[in-house]
Amino acid sequence: MAAVSLFFHLIATAVWIGGLLLMVLLVIPETRRAMQQSPGLYDLLTRLRKRMAPLFNLSLAVLIVTGLFQMSLDPNYDGLMQFDNEWSRVILFKHIALVGLVISGGLLQFSVIPSMERAALLIERGKGDPRAIERLRRRETLLSWISAGLGVLILGFSAWAGSL
Repeated sequence: MAAVSLFFHLIATAVWIGGLLLMVLLVIPETRRAMQQSPGLYDLLTRLRKRMAPLFNLSLAVLIVTGLFQMSLDPNYDGLMQFDNEWSRVILFKHIALVGLVISGGLLQFSVIPSMERAALLIERGKGDPRAIERLRRRETLLSWISAGLGVLILGFSAWAGSL
C-alpha cells in the first residue's frame, strides 16, 4: 500500500509542480511573445487554463490524501502538532509552503482568472479597458511565479525531510 501511495504521490507532484513550471517558464511567456495582443491570445490562454485547472485540482487532492498516508507511516512522525525532531519541523515548513501554494492557486483560479476572462470578453465587445487586463495579467504573472517558487520550495523541503 505504501508503494502505491508513493507512486500516485509522485505522479501528482509531477503533474502539479511540473505543469505549473511548464506554464510559467515556457507556455505563457512564449505564447504572449508569439501572439502579442492578438484576440486569439486571450482565448488560447483561457483554454489552456481550463484544461490545466482540473488536473491541478485532482493532483492537489491526490497529494493531500497520499501525503497524509505517507506521513503517518514515517518513523519520524510523532503525532499531530508534535514538532520534537528536525523531520517534523521540516514537514511543518513544507505544509506552510503548501498552504501558501493553495492560497495563491486559489486566488488565481477563483479571482484573477475569472476577472481576466470577463475583461477579455468586454474588450472583444469593445467595452473593456485594455489597462484592466494588463493589471490582471501582471497579477496573474506574480501569483504564478509565487506558486512556482512555493512548489520548488515544497520539493526542497521534501528532499530535506527524505534525507533525515
